[in-house]
Order: sequence, then structure tokens, then C-alpha cells
Amino acid sequence: MANIALSEAEKTFILHGVEEDFRVDGRSCRDYRPMELETELVNNASGSARLRLANTDILVGIKTEIDKPSIQFPERGKIEFFVDCSANAAPEFEGRGGEELALELADTLANAYESSLAFDLKDLCILPGQQCWKLYVDILILECGGNLFDAVSLASKAALYNTKIPRVTSALMDAGEADLIISDDPHDCTRIKIDHIPILVTVCKIGDCCVVDPSAEEEECSTASIVVAVSRRDDSTFISHTHTVGHGSLHKDTVFNCLKLGVPVAEQLNEALMKTLILEESVLGMQKNRCVGFLK
Repeated sequence: MANIALSEAEKTFILHGVEEDFRVDGRSCRDYRPMELETELVNNASGSARLRLANTDILVGIKTEIDKPSIQFPERGKIEFFVDCSANAAPEFEGRGGEELALELADTLANAYESSLAFDLKDLCILPGQQCWKLYVDILILECGGNLFDAVSLASKAALYNTKIPRVTSALMDAGEADLIISDDPHDCTRIKIDHIPILVTVCKIGDCCVVDPSAEEEECSTASIVVAVSRRDDSTFISHTHTVGHGSLHKDTVFNCLKLGVPVAEQLNEALMKTLILEESVLGMQKNRCVGFLK
């Protein structure tokens, strides 16, 4: 995370505000900062999204290619996460300063998506043991203003929502090789099921209290945080992964309180995200279908 120099008086002011459930920017411990979301921004990507959470700015692009399934999971497709921290996002990211954070973000997302209940890779399989789709999720951190894990997960889910995979018809030849026919019609495509894809919620411990969506200043006042990956399936909510951030330790009661706070917040975030994606898709569809000049 970006390091911000704070005096002891500033840290004390933030700590006292959190204890009174009234943070520096006027939020309560359960509130998020304003968000802005745009999708279908990158023309040469199968799906893309840009999310701005206060001063945190994330751009995600999805690329697809046909690959061979792994020997261990012949009926599953593949997904890989790559995170790049722009040198303009924070002074600490200059040179190779952001590599450790980028690897931590990518590993946390990969672990959260690993459960088949959270993201079923069987939907990406074309021919078991022969061919499958491989998704590359490229994440670029344009600006760092705190709470990167949550912003990255929301932007990734939004990009996967509008990802379009060409429809493939396949057949096995006499030699056992697969003959694939990929449709070149941009409208003849399939969509990825994102209903169960998890949302990451960072619960930050400041003093004896837990807050969500920590700002960069609040992260500087915290010794430890828990990132909770929350998914939903069959009207039930479950945690697919947890990750601890920071150099401090957490008591078991604190961990329980963090999970108790993070799960309902993730449900609210997911509901708001899905409503926004559906609304934006309908608006973009109306704009694409609108006649411009003499072109029909």
C-alpha cells in the first residue's frame, strides 16, 4: 500500500473518530466512499471495466484464448490474474516497488476464485482433455488511494460481466484431434456466469474497532486487516477465502468480528454492483441501437 506520513496527533485524531463511529470524511465504520464504474472501455479486449473508488483508480481488461486443459483438471478452463502497479499511482511504485503488492493482489484473487462454488471453470471447457478457454485478467492500478483489494475485485467482476466469448463448435476427427470452428459474428457469443464470483471486502482494525473501505490514511493507522472473499450460491452466503494484511496480529474475537462485519457488507456491495452493471448495459445498448445521421 502507499505509505503516507502522518504525525502522532493525526493518527490519534483518526483513532478517536473511529471509536466514535464518525470517521474523518464523515462516514460510519460500515460505509464506503463514492464509486464510479465504466465498462467496455478497451476495444481490443473481450471485456473491460474501470472503477474509481474515491482516489483509487483501477482499470481491468479481459483477454481470451484457446488453450489445453491441465492434466489434473481436464474438464476445466483456466483463469490467470496479472496486476501492474503504475509508477504514477504512488511514489513507492517507481521501479520495482509495486511488484510485491501486485503479486499479493493477484494471489488473493486467484485463491478467492479457486473454489468451484465461487467460479466454475467447467463453463470454460470446450472439449474435455482437448481444448478450453483461458482468461487473462489484466489489472492496472492507475491511482492508489487505499482499499485496493476491494476495488480490484469489484472492477474484475464488472469486466468479467461484459466479457464476450466467441461461440465455438467442435468435433473430434479420426486422429482424435479437435476441429474447432470459431464464430466471427460479434453478436454470436456467450457470456460468463458471474452470479457466484466473490467480492473482496477489507476489514481494517483501528484501535479496538473494525472499519470497511479504509482510506490510505486509515490504513497507515492500522497494524492488521483481514480481506474476506464472500460469494453467494443457492440463497446462501459463504466465505471462499481470507487473507491477512499487515504486520500485526489479530485476536480470535477480533477475527470473528471482522468476518461478521465483512459478510453483510459484501452482500450489499454485490447487490449494488449487479444493479449498476445491468443498468449500464441497458443504457449502452440503447446508445448502440440509436441511429446517427444517415447511417442505419
